[in-house]
Amino acid sequence: MASTKESDNASDTPSSPKNVYKDPDDGRQRFLLELEFVQCLANPTYIHYLAQNRYFEDEAFIGYLKYLQYWQRPEYIKFIMYPHCLYFLELLQNANFRNAMAHPANKEVAHRQQFFFWKNYRNNRLKFILPKPPPEEVPTPAPLPPASAPPQQFLPASNIAMTTAPPAPASTHSPMPYGLPSGSALAKNDMRNSGIDRRKRKHERSLN
Repeated sequence: MASTKESDNASDTPSSPKNVYKDPDDGRQRFLLELEFVQCLANPTYIHYLAQNRYFEDEAFIGYLKYLQYWQRPEYIKFIMYPHCLYFLELLQNANFRNAMAHPANKEVAHRQQFFFWKNYRNNRLKFILPKPPPEEVPTPAPLPPASAPPQQFLPASNIAMTTAPPAPASTHSPMPYGLPSGSALAKNDMRNSGIDRRKRKHERSLN
Protein backbone atom coordinates (compact mmCIF):
# COMPACT_ATOMS: atom_id res chain seq x y z
CA MET A 1 0.00 0.00 0.00
CA ALA A 2 2.73 2.43 0.96
CA SER A 3 4.67 1.74 -2.24
CA THR A 4 1.61 2.40 -4.39
CA LYS A 5 1.02 5.77 -2.63
CA GLU A 6 4.63 6.81 -3.14
CA SER A 7 4.39 5.92 -6.81
CA ASP A 8 1.22 7.98 -7.15
CA ASN A 9 2.82 11.02 -5.46
CA ALA A 10 5.86 10.73 -7.73
CA SER A 11 3.65 10.67 -10.78
CA ASP A 12 1.82 13.83 -9.63
CA THR A 13 5.00 15.90 -9.12
CA PRO A 14 6.50 17.42 -12.33
CA SER A 15 9.51 15.57 -13.56
CA SER A 16 12.80 17.51 -13.39
CA PRO A 17 14.66 17.97 -16.70
CA LYS A 18 17.05 15.13 -17.23
CA ASN A 19 19.20 16.70 -20.02
CA VAL A 20 20.44 20.07 -18.68
CA TYR A 21 22.72 21.90 -21.14
CA LYS A 22 26.11 22.71 -19.73
CA ASP A 23 28.76 24.66 -21.58
CA PRO A 24 31.81 22.52 -22.20
CA ASP A 25 34.16 25.46 -21.51
CA ASP A 26 32.21 26.85 -18.53
CA GLY A 27 30.48 29.49 -20.68
CA ARG A 28 33.60 31.08 -22.14
CA GLN A 29 32.49 30.71 -25.76
CA ARG A 30 29.03 32.04 -24.95
CA PHE A 31 30.55 34.99 -23.11
CA LEU A 32 32.69 35.94 -26.10
CA LEU A 33 29.83 35.61 -28.59
CA GLU A 34 27.48 37.77 -26.57
CA LEU A 35 30.21 40.35 -25.94
CA GLU A 36 30.90 40.56 -29.68
CA PHE A 37 27.22 40.93 -30.53
CA VAL A 38 26.60 43.61 -27.92
CA GLN A 39 29.54 45.68 -29.17
CA CYS A 40 28.26 45.40 -32.74
CA LEU A 41 25.27 47.46 -31.61
CA ALA A 42 27.57 50.50 -31.34
CA ASN A 43 27.37 50.74 -35.15
CA PRO A 44 24.18 52.46 -36.42
CA THR A 45 24.68 50.79 -39.80
CA TYR A 46 24.46 47.35 -38.18
CA ILE A 47 21.28 48.33 -36.34
CA HIS A 48 19.86 49.52 -39.67
CA TYR A 49 20.75 46.14 -41.15
CA LEU A 50 18.85 44.33 -38.38
CA ALA A 51 15.82 46.56 -38.91
CA GLN A 52 15.87 46.10 -42.68
CA ASN A 53 15.95 42.31 -42.30
CA ARG A 54 13.01 42.42 -39.81
CA TYR A 55 14.89 41.02 -36.86
CA PHE A 56 13.04 43.49 -34.64
CA GLU A 57 9.72 41.89 -35.57
CA ASP A 58 10.75 38.62 -33.90
CA GLU A 59 9.59 38.45 -30.27
CA ALA A 60 12.39 36.01 -29.42
CA PHE A 61 14.96 38.51 -30.66
CA ILE A 62 13.32 41.31 -28.64
CA GLY A 63 13.57 39.09 -25.56
CA TYR A 64 17.22 38.44 -26.35
CA LEU A 65 17.87 42.20 -26.40
CA LYS A 66 16.28 42.48 -22.96
CA TYR A 67 18.43 39.62 -21.72
CA LEU A 68 21.62 41.37 -22.93
CA GLN A 69 21.04 44.27 -20.53
CA TYR A 70 23.11 42.41 -17.94
CA TRP A 71 26.17 43.92 -19.67
CA GLN A 72 25.34 47.18 -17.91
CA ARG A 73 26.37 45.69 -14.56
CA PRO A 74 29.77 46.77 -13.16
CA GLU A 75 31.21 43.23 -13.25
CA TYR A 76 30.53 42.98 -17.02
CA ILE A 77 30.83 46.56 -18.22
CA LYS A 78 34.60 46.51 -17.67
CA PHE A 79 34.90 44.23 -20.72
CA ILE A 80 33.13 46.70 -23.04
CA MET A 81 35.47 48.53 -25.41
CA TYR A 82 32.78 50.54 -27.25
CA PRO A 83 30.47 52.08 -24.65
CA HIS A 84 28.10 53.44 -27.31
CA CYS A 85 26.76 49.91 -27.70
CA LEU A 86 25.16 50.11 -24.24
CA TYR A 87 23.50 53.39 -25.16
CA PHE A 88 22.01 51.89 -28.34
CA LEU A 89 21.05 48.72 -26.45
CA GLU A 90 18.98 50.88 -24.12
CA LEU A 91 17.35 52.66 -27.09
CA LEU A 92 16.52 49.34 -28.75
CA GLN A 93 14.19 48.51 -25.88
CA ASN A 94 11.84 51.13 -27.38
CA ALA A 95 9.70 50.01 -30.31
CA ASN A 96 9.63 53.50 -31.85
CA PHE A 97 13.42 53.55 -32.10
CA ARG A 98 13.49 50.06 -33.64
CA ASN A 99 11.02 51.12 -36.31
CA ALA A 100 12.79 54.41 -36.99
CA MET A 101 16.14 52.73 -37.60
CA ALA A 102 14.66 50.96 -40.63
CA HIS A 103 14.87 54.25 -42.58
CA PRO A 104 18.26 55.17 -44.11
CA ALA A 105 17.87 58.86 -43.22
CA ASN A 106 17.55 58.07 -39.51
CA LYS A 107 20.58 55.82 -39.73
CA GLU A 108 22.62 58.70 -41.21
CA VAL A 109 21.42 61.08 -38.48
CA ALA A 110 22.45 58.65 -35.74
CA HIS A 111 25.83 58.08 -37.37
CA ARG A 112 26.44 61.84 -37.76
CA GLN A 113 25.54 62.58 -34.15
CA GLN A 114 27.82 59.78 -33.02
CA PHE A 115 30.70 61.28 -35.03
CA PHE A 116 30.18 64.74 -33.55
CA PHE A 117 30.16 63.22 -30.07
CA TRP A 118 33.51 61.51 -30.67
CA LYS A 119 34.94 64.70 -32.20
CA ASN A 120 34.02 67.04 -29.33
CA TYR A 121 33.97 64.62 -26.40
CA ARG A 122 37.53 65.33 -25.23
CA ASN A 123 37.17 69.11 -25.38
CA ASN A 124 33.79 69.04 -23.65
CA ARG A 125 35.13 66.75 -20.93
CA LEU A 126 38.20 68.91 -20.32
CA LYS A 127 35.95 71.92 -19.73
CA PHE A 128 34.58 70.23 -16.59
CA ILE A 129 37.80 68.53 -15.44
CA LEU A 130 40.44 71.23 -15.80
CA PRO A 131 40.28 74.15 -13.34
CA LYS A 132 39.25 77.40 -14.86
CA PRO A 133 41.96 80.12 -14.89
CA PRO A 134 41.27 83.27 -12.87
CA PRO A 135 39.93 86.18 -14.85
CA GLU A 136 42.59 88.43 -16.29
CA GLU A 137 42.89 91.92 -14.89
CA VAL A 138 42.06 94.61 -17.38
CA PRO A 139 44.94 97.14 -17.44
CA THR A 140 43.90 100.72 -16.78
CA PRO A 141 44.73 103.07 -19.65
CA ALA A 142 47.64 105.45 -19.04
CA PRO A 143 46.73 109.17 -18.70
CA LEU A 144 47.19 111.22 -21.81
CA PRO A 145 50.15 113.71 -21.79
CA PRO A 146 49.26 117.44 -21.70
CA ALA A 147 48.93 119.20 -25.02
CA SER A 148 52.19 120.93 -26.04
CA ALA A 149 53.41 123.04 -28.95
CA PRO A 150 54.44 121.10 -32.03
CA PRO A 151 58.16 120.43 -32.17
CA GLN A 152 60.26 122.74 -34.28
CA GLN A 153 61.60 121.37 -37.48
CA PHE A 154 65.33 121.87 -37.94
CA LEU A 155 66.77 122.13 -41.43
CA PRO A 156 69.78 119.99 -42.26
CA ALA A 157 73.21 121.62 -42.36
CA SER A 158 73.44 121.35 -46.16
CA ASN A 159 70.28 123.43 -46.61
CA ILE A 160 71.52 126.02 -44.18
CA ALA A 161 74.79 126.41 -46.10
CA MET A 162 72.92 126.91 -49.36
CA THR A 163 70.46 129.48 -48.02
CA THR A 164 72.92 131.69 -46.13
CA ALA A 165 74.64 134.47 -48.08
CA PRO A 166 78.41 134.15 -48.60
CA PRO A 167 80.57 136.39 -46.39
CA ALA A 168 81.74 139.74 -47.81
CA PRO A 169 85.31 139.65 -49.18
CA ALA A 170 87.95 141.46 -47.20
CA SER A 171 89.06 144.86 -48.56
CA THR A 172 92.09 144.52 -50.86
CA HIS A 173 94.87 147.07 -51.00
CA SER A 174 95.65 149.00 -54.15
CA PRO A 175 98.45 147.42 -56.22
CA MET A 176 100.33 150.76 -56.25
CA PRO A 177 99.87 152.40 -52.91
CA TYR A 178 103.30 154.16 -52.94
CA GLY A 179 103.16 154.41 -49.24
CA LEU A 180 100.06 156.53 -49.31
CA PRO A 181 96.84 155.65 -47.61
CA SER A 182 94.19 154.10 -49.80
CA GLY A 183 91.61 156.45 -51.19
CA SER A 184 94.02 159.45 -51.29
CA ALA A 185 93.71 161.57 -54.49
CA LEU A 186 97.00 163.32 -53.88
CA ALA A 187 99.15 160.59 -55.31
CA LYS A 188 97.08 160.40 -58.50
CA ASN A 189 97.34 164.18 -59.06
CA ASP A 190 101.08 164.15 -58.51
CA MET A 191 101.65 161.45 -61.08
CA ARG A 192 99.55 163.29 -63.68
CA ASN A 193 101.28 166.61 -62.99
CA SER A 194 104.74 165.12 -63.32
CA GLY A 195 103.83 163.63 -66.71
CA ILE A 196 102.60 167.02 -67.98
CA ASP A 197 105.74 168.78 -66.84
CA ARG A 198 107.91 166.24 -68.61
CA ARG A 199 106.09 166.78 -71.94
CA LYS A 200 106.37 170.56 -71.61
CA ARG A 201 110.07 170.31 -71.19
CA LYS A 202 110.48 168.15 -74.25
CA HIS A 203 108.42 170.63 -76.26
CA GLU A 204 110.48 173.62 -75.15
CA ARG A 205 113.68 171.82 -76.01
CA SER A 206 112.43 171.10 -79.47
CA LEU A 207 111.64 174.78 -80.02
CA ASN A 208 115.05 175.94 -78.95
